[in-house]
Amino acid sequence: MTRARGIWALLLVALVAAAPGVVVAQWNLTSRADLLGLYALRGSLGLRARDWPRRADPCTAWAGVGCRGGRVVSLTLVGLRRTRLGSLTPRFAVDGLRNLTRLEAFNAAGFGLPGSIPAWLGARLAPTFQSLDISACAVSGEIPASALAGLGNLTTLNLAGNQLSGQLPATALAGLTRLRTLNLSGNAFSGALPDAVWSLPGMSVLDVSRTNLTGALPAAGLALPANVQVVDLSGNLFYGGVPDSFRRLFGRVVLANISGNYFYGKLGVNVSFELNCFLDVPGQRSQADCQQFYARRGLPYDGPVMPPAPQPAPSAPARKKKHKNLKYILIGAIGGGLLLIAVVAAIVFCFVCSGRRMSDQRESGAPTAPPEVSDTGVATATGGAQLSALSTNMAKVGDSFAYDQLASVTSGFGEERLIKHGHSGDIYHGVLQDGTAVVVKRITARVARKDAYLSELDLFAKGLHERLVPFMGHCLDKEEEKVLVYRFARNGDLSSALHRKSREEEEGMQSLDWIKRLKIATGVAEALCYLHHECTPPMVHRDVQASSILLDDKFDIRLGSLSEVCPQEGEGHQNVITKLLRFSSTANQGSSGSSSATCSYDVYCFGKVLLELVTGRIGISASNDATTSEWLDNTLRYINIYEKELMSKIIDPTLIIDEDHLEEVWAMAIVAKSCLNPRSSKRPPMKYILKALENPLKVVREDNGSSSARLRATSSRGSWNAAFFGSWRHSSSDIGPSRDDNILKRSETIKSSGGSNGDHSSSRRRQSKEIFPEPSGSRDTED
Repeated sequence: MTRARGIWALLLVALVAAAPGVVVAQWNLTSRADLLGLYALRGSLGLRARDWPRRADPCTAWAGVGCRGGRVVSLTLVGLRRTRLGSLTPRFAVDGLRNLTRLEAFNAAGFGLPGSIPAWLGARLAPTFQSLDISACAVSGEIPASALAGLGNLTTLNLAGNQLSGQLPATALAGLTRLRTLNLSGNAFSGALPDAVWSLPGMSVLDVSRTNLTGALPAAGLALPANVQVVDLSGNLFYGGVPDSFRRLFGRVVLANISGNYFYGKLGVNVSFELNCFLDVPGQRSQADCQQFYARRGLPYDGPVMPPAPQPAPSAPARKKKHKNLKYILIGAIGGGLLLIAVVAAIVFCFVCSGRRMSDQRESGAPTAPPEVSDTGVATATGGAQLSALSTNMAKVGDSFAYDQLASVTSGFGEERLIKHGHSGDIYHGVLQDGTAVVVKRITARVARKDAYLSELDLFAKGLHERLVPFMGHCLDKEEEKVLVYRFARNGDLSSALHRKSREEEEGMQSLDWIKRLKIATGVAEALCYLHHECTPPMVHRDVQASSILLDDKFDIRLGSLSEVCPQEGEGHQNVITKLLRFSSTANQGSSGSSSATCSYDVYCFGKVLLELVTGRIGISASNDATTSEWLDNTLRYINIYEKELMSKIIDPTLIIDEDHLEEVWAMAIVAKSCLNPRSSKRPPMKYILKALENPLKVVREDNGSSSARLRATSSRGSWNAAFFGSWRHSSSDIGPSRDDNILKRSETIKSSGGSNGDHSSSRRRQSKEIFPEPSGSRDTED
C-alpha cells in the first residue's frame, strides 16, 4: 500500500508539472526536477503533511528545505517525523536525492533511516555536494566504497552513532581530499584505520572513538595534517608505541584523546591518556590485561612483565606460628583503637569547651583573639594542628603545577588570553605542552575573598564528580597569589551556547535544539543532586546560573563557579570541628547577594535556568532586579498543568519541536514553576527534580492504567508527585489567577456540565489530588 501511494504521488506531480501554466513558475522553486525529487522523498520517507504540505512552495513552506536561485541546495530532516503509516516500515529510501542536482548539504541527524547506505550515493549526488550528516539514524551494514567515490568536494562526513560494521574503504576515503571533519564514533567497524586518513590535507576534526578499530599508528612516511585540531581515538583496540610524529601532533592540537586503547612504552609527554599500557602515565591498565591482549594476537609487548607466581602455601607448623602472630597483632590493634578513640574524645571535649567559652565571651561583650592566618591563606586557631593538616591535604588534590609553567601557557596572564574577570578570580585560556586546553583561574589581591579557593579544593577532595568542572590541579606556591587549573569546555557556557552565531554562510543565530536543552537541564540537576543529597554535610552551590553551566564537546554539562560552595545552614549534624573548618566559607554572602546558604536557594536559581531553556530568554538566571521579577511573574501565569496550549505564548520561537517534545517542554516549565515557589519550604528537593526531568512525560500525562489505591501504595512515586504537585498548587495560588486561568476555569465548568468531557476533566483533577497530594508538616519560610 505504501508503494502504491508513492507511485500515485509521483504520477500526480508529473501531471501537474506537464500541465500548461504550471504553478511552479510562481514559486521560489523554479526547477521541476527538484520538485519531483522532493515529492519522491516525501513519499518514500513518509513525511507528514504538516511539515511538507502539498500545493505549497517547498522553498518557503517546507521545513528543512533550503533554496538558492530557485534550486534546492540544502535538505535537513532533523526534528521531522514520519506519518503513522511511514513509521511502521521505515527505510533508508532517499532515491529522490538523485534529482537534486544542486544539493550541497544533507542532514538527517536523529531521523531514523534503518538500512544500509545505498551504493549509488556518491555517483548520483551533485558535484557541488559538501556535507553529509546521517548520525544516529540507525544505519547499518558496511560503507560501500562507491558511496563515497565521486564526492571530491565533501568537507563534512558524520556517520556517528549508528550500527555500521566491516572495514573502512581506504581508497574511497583517500579520495576525499577536501574533507575537514570526519566523525565515525560509536560504530562497530573491524580492521584498522586506513593510513590515508592521516594524509588528508584539510583534516581538522577526526573522531573515531568507540569504533572497535585496531592496528598501530603509522610510524613514518606520512605528512600529518597541518590544520588538525581534534583527534579522538579513545575506546578502541589500537596498540603499539606512539611515534614521535604523533607526540608532536598531540602537542599542538586543541583536543587529543587516545585513552582506552593498548598503547605501550613511554609516552614522554605530560598527558593523562588513561587505560593504556604506558609506563610513565598514571591510570593505566593492569599488567595482566596488557600482556593478555598482546599474547592473544601474537604481538610483541614492550612493557613490564608479570611478577613470578606466588610460592606454595606454608607448612602446618608455619601456619600455626602465623596464627599465633596474628592473635597478638589483633590484640595490639584493638588496644590501639581504643586508645585512639579516647584521644579523639578528649580533643572533641576540648573543642566543645573552647566553643562554649568563646560563645560566653561574645554574649558578655568580651573581646576574642582573632584567628591566625597561615601562609596558604587558611584561617587557623592558635595551636590548630588540624587546620594545618587540612591545608597540606588540600595541596594534594589534583596535580601541582609550577607558576612559571602556568604563566607561560597563558602568555604571562596576558589580556589576549583573558576570558573574564570572575568574582572569585581572573579566568584565562591556555594550552599545555601536551595539547590539553585548560582554563586557568588566577586569584590575586583583587579578589575580596582570597581563601575562597579552599572551598573548591575541599569539594574536589571528596571526589571528582563527573558533573562538576574537571579539575586538573593548582599552584599554591605564592603567598599572595593562588592559581587553579581546569580542563577547557569546548562549547563554552550555557549563556553563550543557548543562542550563538551560526558557522554557516547564512546570517542569523543558531539555537540549541530541544534534545540538548533537556540533556543540559538533567545534567545540572545531577550535579546539584550530588551536592545536596550525596555530600555530607549537604553542600549549597549559591551561584547557579547559565554562566556557571559549562558544556563539553558533546554538550555534557560541567558545573563550575564552585568558589561559593558551602555547607547548608542549619545542619545540626555537623560536628564542632566541621563547623570550625567551614567558618570562613559560611561567614560571607554568596555572589548572588543572598545571605542564606540553603539547598532551596539553589532550587530557586535552577528554576530560572529552566525557564531560560524553555523561553530562550538570556540573562534571567543571572539577574535579580525588578525587571526580571516582573518578567517571571508574567511568564509563570502561562504555565498551567491543565492547559498545554498556553505554552505557545512563552516557548522559545527558535525551537523546532514535535508534539511529544512539546509535552516535554510543558513538563519542564511545570518543574520550573515548582522551583520558583516564593515559599522555600514548598520547593521540591533536587532528587525529585532530577526524577521529573529524567521522565518529563510523567509530569503531564495521566496514568490511566493505575488505580488510585495502587498509586497511593507506591511510596516513592507518591513522594515524588507530592513534592511536585504540592509545590505547583502553592506557587499557582501565590502568584494569583491570570486572565487565561479564569478562562480555563470557565471552560472546565462548561465541560463538566457536558457529559463525558466533564467526566474526563474532573477525573484529571481527582487523579491529580491522588497522585500529587499536599505535602504536610512543613513550615513556610520566606527567602
